[in-house]
Amino acid sequence: MKVALLNGSVYGTAEDIARQVKARLSAAGHEVWHQPNADLASLEAFAPEALLAITSTTGMGELPANLESLYFHLRDRLPPWSGRPGAVLALGDSSYGDTYCGGGELMQELFAELGLHEVLPMLRIDASETVTPDEDAERWVAEVIAALG
Repeated sequence: MKVALLNGSVYGTAEDIARQVKARLSAAGHEVWHQPNADLASLEAFAPEALLAITSTTGMGELPANLESLYFHLRDRLPPWSGRPGAVLALGDSSYGDTYCGGGELMQELFAELGLHEVLPMLRIDASETVTPDEDAERWVAEVIAALG
């Protein structure tokens, strides 16, 4: 399966997790597209059969700058990807209250607008509770791989 891995990272943690997810998906036989500063044209050229998003949150519950442009282009264009599988992993800090994992929530809402089928509920990883987000993501990654077949 052709899997697009969308990634928004501020300090590099989300990008590190995305690289690990890419390696695991590739090892499972999937063709994976991952470009941290991606644009819509290259994503559409890849023609994904599934979309995953791994993103942190910045500011007041916003997406990191490296994902923001692609997010707005996807939202404005809404490519015909209805019914394709998708899932979101969100990194945040619950001490920020209402904006906790806001970047992930934006991606989850966008995936719903695109008509993607959520194969797993969004995983929220709380920086105020863990220092090993990559390890915390392992079970989710395994479940995503299983769900994609």
